[in-house]
Amino acid sequence: MTARPEAHEIWMGPLPPLADGGLPKPRIGIGGISIESSTFSPHISGDEAFTIRTGDALRAYYPFLDAGEELAEAAEWVPLTHGRSLPGGAVAADTYQRMKDAIVEGIRAEGPFDGFFFDIHGAMSVVGLDDAEGDLALAVREALGPDTLVSTSMDLHGNVSETLRDAVDLLTCYRMAPHEDWLNTKERAVWNLLARLRGPHGADPHARRPYTAWVPVPVLLPGEKTSTRLEPARSIYAELPGIEALPGVVDASVWIGYAWADEPRCQAYVVVTGDDRELIAREAERVAQLFWEAREDFVFVAKTGSLDEALEEALTPDAPRPYLISDSGDNPTAGGAGDVTWTLARLLQRPELTDGTRTTLVASVFDREAVAQAVAAGVGATVTLAAGAHVDAGPHGPAELTGTVFSITDGDPDAGTQVVMAVGGLHAILTERRKPFHHLDDFRMLGLEPTTADIVVVKIGYLEPELYELAAGWTLALTPGGVDQDLLRLGHHRLQPGVYPFDTTGTPDLSAVVVRRGDREEQHA
Repeated sequence: MTARPEAHEIWMGPLPPLADGGLPKPRIGIGGISIESSTFSPHISGDEAFTIRTGDALRAYYPFLDAGEELAEAAEWVPLTHGRSLPGGAVAADTYQRMKDAIVEGIRAEGPFDGFFFDIHGAMSVVGLDDAEGDLALAVREALGPDTLVSTSMDLHGNVSETLRDAVDLLTCYRMAPHEDWLNTKERAVWNLLARLRGPHGADPHARRPYTAWVPVPVLLPGEKTSTRLEPARSIYAELPGIEALPGVVDASVWIGYAWADEPRCQAYVVVTGDDRELIAREAERVAQLFWEAREDFVFVAKTGSLDEALEEALTPDAPRPYLISDSGDNPTAGGAGDVTWTLARLLQRPELTDGTRTTLVASVFDREAVAQAVAAGVGATVTLAAGAHVDAGPHGPAELTGTVFSITDGDPDAGTQVVMAVGGLHAILTERRKPFHHLDDFRMLGLEPTTADIVVVKIGYLEPELYELAAGWTLALTPGGVDQDLLRLGHHRLQPGVYPFDTTGTPDLSAVVVRRGDREEQHA
């Protein structure tokens, strides 16, 4: 079995020396929008969902651009505007337009630029658009003009449409799921950009552009089936560093695609960039074939089952503690609304969880009104309230619960005020705003100790590192919601023909399309 690298093992090395003809201090802009959006969730991501960074705050978001770092000193950096949101539903059209306009206006006001670091996710859906990142890339390219070299950093759950491919010059994405290398990937995108600008053709706007070998692979799988902790994703991604190291190659990347949007661009992609057309085409096709041949071998990252099956496992007398259950259908870090109450309502109906004989932590449901009601009652008070299902009431309406206000915690930058309601041994976490629970301190700040709990239920798919280490036992529960792991029951109907597992017939053409921006026509390898 191929070893999975640690994030620190794939960090970038020193920049290559400045070559004759290279740019010693290129001027580089920074901007983008990052969100993962489920079109199956009724949640709409508006202005309130985004953290907007500009100027110094945006530069500080990238520690590899801190003063004194090699990359920081290698260019004149001009951070413009970047919007970042927790995954959610589709972005409101006016919210997207404001962010897009800010980026474009910044380019026009602060340009021209030799290079541009285009920091995006790749799975942003916008109300009324089919290819939001493609639309943004076109606007950015028009504002920059044809000569600026654009390097793009993406999540591996993004999508690489033809429009996006043809508007930028360099593409790369994460190589680890969970995404422990998210910051490394952004650094790699910047490193690749600077290496091209510092190279022997750095001053020649056309010659410094690499070729791009692009292969769409008609496979669409949830992230929980494609973790790089397991085969076959582990071995497929292990191919990439070796390809990248070949002479004539700049970067090699594999995108899993985004499973919870119903858009024609949603599928897997292999992209290899470089100067050797034949080599990058051959390597892109080889990895694409590996991916296609392995399509039926991808398995969930943990034992799966219904919620009842997960509970029966967790409630056995000899079950390891703590036992974690992923409430996967409403995972807010995949685009779920975060207020689906289907799981909480069923947990409240189980006397084994509410009779005080064991401790169960349930994270979480957001509901501003329910939180306010508990705060008004105060810690120690008994209160009856209905929580959740204001955004996504499809699977279940509000959850009715009567319990004791266990704790009230103010000031969380994501969740706002948080309340823990104790119903016997079941501790239900209610938050003012959407928040993922990934860290032990997310629980501890509320007065809860996850390491001594019997059962921990979290709206998540695969477990983030701290929870993965916490889990003595684990079931990924196949619960309903906007990011349902059972893709076939979601109702996709706008994908490209032939995408597995929606279509299991036929064999795709996995020939690479090799392009270089500015060349007159596409060249098929």
